[in-house]
Amino acid sequence: MPNLTLAIPEDLHIKMKDHSEIRWSEVVRKSISEKIDTLEMMDRLTKKSKLTQKDVDQIADKIDGAVAKRLGLK
Repeated sequence: MPNLTLAIPEDLHIKMKDHSEIRWSEVVRKSISEKIDTLEMMDRLTKKSKLTQKDVDQIADKIDGAVAKRLGLK
């Protein structure tokens, strides 16, 4: 199995050490696996899409604007 090395902030490392009963490598493995599953699902859903990137950007802008308005940010 390949290895992955990552850097984390010192304060996070201290908090992790406070919970040495947790298998942090398993937590990270599960998180990566879940993210990959989500990305693969999105790939399947968008595989046959005829939307262009411009279409997607326009839809995203409308959604962002509606959310901002709803939250009173706009």
